[in-house]
Amino acid sequence: MKNSIRVERAKLRETQQNLADAVGITRQSVHAIENEKYVPSAVLAIKIARHFGVKVEDIFFIEDTD
Repeated sequence: MKNSIRVERAKLRETQQNLADAVGITRQSVHAIENEKYVPSAVLAIKIARHFGVKVEDIFFIEDTD
């Protein structure tokens, strides 16, 4: 599963730690999600999307090769 978390963070000039604190996870977890090493739960995906004020589909998406 691909994601655009890094892009969304850049728009807000937000660090991984800021996002982690906002959604209740570790900075390492944010790093793993951004680098597609970890797929977040549905609840966490919703929290991240809400944090950025967008739909889950705007951040997380599946490509044909997935």
